[in-house]
Amino acid sequence: MGRRLLHINVANVINPGSHPGAWRSPEGRPFGHLDVAHYHEVARIAERGLLDAVFLADQVSIGPNIGEGPGFGVIDPVVTVASMAAVTEHIGFIATVSTSFSHPYNVARTFASLDHVTRGRIGLNLVTTMAENAAQNFGLDKLPVHDDRYRRAAEFVDVATALWDSWEDGALIGDRKKGVFADASRIHKINHVGKDFSVAGPLQIPRSPQGRPLLVQAGGSEQGRDFAARYAEAIFAALQVLGEGRAFYADIKERARRFGRDPDTIAILPGVSLIIGGTETEAIQRKNELDEIAGLDSSRALQQFAKRFGIDPDDLDLDSPVPIERIGNLENPQHQSRGFADAALSLLRDRSLTLRQVLDKGAGHRRIVGSPEQIADSLEEWFNEGAADGFNIFCDVYPTGLSAFVDHVVPVLQRRGLFRTEYTSKTLRGHYGLARPQGRYDVALAKSG
Repeated sequence: MGRRLLHINVANVINPGSHPGAWRSPEGRPFGHLDVAHYHEVARIAERGLLDAVFLADQVSIGPNIGEGPGFGVIDPVVTVASMAAVTEHIGFIATVSTSFSHPYNVARTFASLDHVTRGRIGLNLVTTMAENAAQNFGLDKLPVHDDRYRRAAEFVDVATALWDSWEDGALIGDRKKGVFADASRIHKINHVGKDFSVAGPLQIPRSPQGRPLLVQAGGSEQGRDFAARYAEAIFAALQVLGEGRAFYADIKERARRFGRDPDTIAILPGVSLIIGGTETEAIQRKNELDEIAGLDSSRALQQFAKRFGIDPDDLDLDSPVPIERIGNLENPQHQSRGFADAALSLLRDRSLTLRQVLDKGAGHRRIVGSPEQIADSLEEWFNEGAADGFNIFCDVYPTGLSAFVDHVVPVLQRRGLFRTEYTSKTLRGHYGLARPQGRYDVALAKSG
C-alpha cells in the first residue's frame, strides 16, 4: 500500500465565496452563482489542482438574509454538476439532496444517470434539512422532529441502494444476432415496504460505472454520527479544535467498526475556511479588507454573534471571554447543525480566547489565515495527528481564492508528499481509493457459487 494522501474537495462554490464580503469584493462575482461560466471556471481550476471533487451544498428554501447576500438563493446543484462535468475529465462532483423532502426512486435514478453521464465521477451528499421554512415548501407546517428525519434518511438510503443494485452487472447482453438486449432474470424488483416509502423497483437503468455514487454525509448529533458511520464513505465535519477533531475521528471510525465496516474506507473531511496571502501579513490584510467590504466592524460582529447564540449583547465584551453560562440554545440546538453548535462550543469553552479572537477564528468551520506554508502546516498537522483524512476547503472569494490554493498551497503539499501529483483513477471512488462495490445479487451469486 502506498503512502496515505490527503483528500481535498472544494466546497461552497454555490456562493461567490466563503467570506460574507466576497460578492462585494472587486474580485468577486455578485451573480456568479447563477452563471454557468463561473462554475465551469471553478471546476477547471479545481481539476488543475488535482482536487478530488467539487462539493455543492443545497437548501430547499430561500436563505433568511437574501437581502444582504446570495445565501441559498442558488440554482439546483444537480443541474450545475452535469454542466461542470461536461467541461472536465477527471475531477469528481458531489451534489446535495435532502432526504427529508425527496423520494428515493427519483434520487436513485437521477444520480445513477449522472454517474453514467460523467463516467463515474458523482457523489451524493445526504442531508436531513434543518431549515424550518423548508417544510412549508412541501405542504408541512413545521419540520419533522430530529429523530424522525434521521429514521427517514436511513430508510431512504436503504431504498436507493437497493435500487442501484437492482440490476446485476451481467444483466445487459446487447446480442444483436440473437435479439437479446438484456437478461430480465437478472433485473430484480426490490419490493420495499417501510414506514416512509413503498417502492417496487427495479430501477429503469443498469448499475452505473461506480456501481453507486460515493455517499457523503455530515452529522454531528448522535443520530447523525451513527448514520454517517453506517452509510457514508466521506464525512464532512465542522471542527475547530485539534483535540476534538481527534475525538470525532476516532468516534466515527469506532462506530463504523461496530457496523461491520472497514474504517479505512471512510474519509473524515473537516471543513476549513481559507484566506491566503503571500505572507501571513498579506493574508491578515486581505481578511481585514474583506471584513471592511462586508461592513463587519467590531460592533456589528458582536451584534451578529449575540443574535446567533441567543445572548444579550450587553453581556458581551470583545476583549473578554464569552460568558458561556449565558448561552442557552447551543447544548440542545433545534434548527441549527449539531456539528456547528459543537464547533462553536469548543471555542467558547477555551477561556483563554476573547470574543474578538473567537470571531477571528470563525464560529463555524475552522478559519486559517496565512501564507501557503502556514496553510499547509495546519492541514498537515490535523492529517498526521489523526483528526482528518482530508478537507473540504472553503475559499474566501471564487475563483481567485481557489486559484491561490491550487497554485501556491497544493505545490507545498505535493513537495511534502501529502498530495497526488497526477490523477491515477477515472472515478470519484477511485480518487478516494475505493473499489467499485459489488451489487447485492452479484455478492449472493458469488457466495452460492
